[in-house]
Amino acid sequence: MKTECSNADNRGSVLSLFFEPKTVAIVGSFREGFFGGYVAIKSLMEAGFTGTVYPVNRNYTEVLGWKSYPSLSDIDGSVDLVIVIINSKGVFDVVEEACRKGIRAAVVVSDGFAERDRSGAVLQNELVALAKERGIRIVGPNTAGVVSSWEGFNPCPYDAGYYRLKQGSVAICSQSGMTNPQAFPYPASRLGISRICDLGNKCDVDECDLLDYLENDARTTVVSIYLEGVADGKRFLETAERVARKKPLLVLKSGRTAEGARASASHTGSMAVNDMTFDAACRQAGILRVDEFADLFDIPKIFSMQPSIKGNRFGMVSYTGGMGVMAIDRGASYGIVPASLSGKTSAFLDSFFPGLGTNPVDIGPMAVSIKNFREVFPQIEIAVATDPEVDCILNVLWCDIRGESSRAYLEGFSRIREVCDKPVVSWMYGPNVEICSRIAAQVEELGFPCFISSERAMKAIGMAWTYELFRRKLVA
Repeated sequence: MKTECSNADNRGSVLSLFFEPKTVAIVGSFREGFFGGYVAIKSLMEAGFTGTVYPVNRNYTEVLGWKSYPSLSDIDGSVDLVIVIINSKGVFDVVEEACRKGIRAAVVVSDGFAERDRSGAVLQNELVALAKERGIRIVGPNTAGVVSSWEGFNPCPYDAGYYRLKQGSVAICSQSGMTNPQAFPYPASRLGISRICDLGNKCDVDECDLLDYLENDARTTVVSIYLEGVADGKRFLETAERVARKKPLLVLKSGRTAEGARASASHTGSMAVNDMTFDAACRQAGILRVDEFADLFDIPKIFSMQPSIKGNRFGMVSYTGGMGVMAIDRGASYGIVPASLSGKTSAFLDSFFPGLGTNPVDIGPMAVSIKNFREVFPQIEIAVATDPEVDCILNVLWCDIRGESSRAYLEGFSRIREVCDKPVVSWMYGPNVEICSRIAAQVEELGFPCFISSERAMKAIGMAWTYELFRRKLVA
């Protein structure tokens, strides 16, 4: 059994222990409540974690069926990862004991470090020195932790309702707990997750380390990151460009203004970086820089659920002409233009209703004029989706208050799934939010992403096209 960490260890190879541990020690309080070690263990159990959990607190003999130990040293077996949820003043001693135990990875949830004040910065510097000397890797401090959906690994220390994340291929990483399950409504987003990581103060593991791991993570095909600062600009650019060559990388960085940069520094103790410099670096590296928090969660859907876009011409099937105009405006900012439907497609659509064979395809007047809309809609959708002049499809679909229209939509999406190799995105709108959400969820179960507006759907198409242009430059 290992008895000591060593700075001779390959520190980079340790990252998998944060996301795929088999044995986890949790040091903290195990009182029932909203936050702490008890919640972390219950979260693990509800998420389906099949590994071994070691609660560590000398005041307990058992926690949720797991034997509790007075200290890390008292644990008989090896430990892949330790999660520390105690007062900041005691963290150094626990991490030092972890090194003696041979533990190579630690998540320090505790706050009160560089983000707090000068004395906290001193504590953090001592932790950094220990990590470098002894070879242990640290996520945090001041973090909500790490999650892996496929491994059932969700030691969230906050009561988030205890549920299993939808398994998928999108990694969400940030320098804030706002992207972890206790803060973001993942079930409502319907986003399939591979990994989640809150880097916290980034005293050791930073965005570059994380990207190194995610670059070759088979579970992850899309990466979204929120940053407040970059630890090493040159390394970040090199690492991000390497990742972007393999999978889409979306980055939201705060601190665009001087005021925002100061706020970032006080939040996590981050070093600010010139925003214009960062923006230029993103364009050079193929990074998809986004400007809204919601972008981190909905734009990845087009990458994780749909085939790559091959051109910039979009076809649109809409209940309203006004939405078509707004979508065209939004698309233009990304170089996305409305397709000119082929003569064959136009004639076919006009056979159902006069004037239907133009793009955007306005189905509103027809839908209220014919009796067999349920049979006609799938044919319209297939005609637009298979038109050789169309590279992607945007649907803007009205949902009636009873949800009866959903039968036509679901039939249409089921059928185009068999014949279409182009991105198809949608917005469901109507007077009943619950009905719209239910239909959108059913459409996404068929593999087609839905968004909360036509503008956001078009933004996703635009980002997909931007990334495709970057990929083409690589092979030019």
